[in-house]
Amino acid sequence: MNQAICSYHKDEEDDWVAELECGHNQHVRHKPPFFNRPWVETLEGRNAMLGSELNCVKCDAGAPKDKL
Repeated sequence: MNQAICSYHKDEEDDWVAELECGHNQHVRHKPPFFNRPWVETLEGRNAMLGSELNCVKCDAGAPKDKL
């Protein structure tokens, strides 16, 4: 299920995590060739992606909301 990105934070390993409108979190790493998300490395790039949708597999699985 697609959900919009509302905000971001970094995890304990210094990787970016998108906070989705559904209350779930999803990593948004830029680790080519497996994850090609260069936009996540700059504030401007992350801000430009606010409101964009990501597929939330946690919603598909009926998982409870994540806690920050």
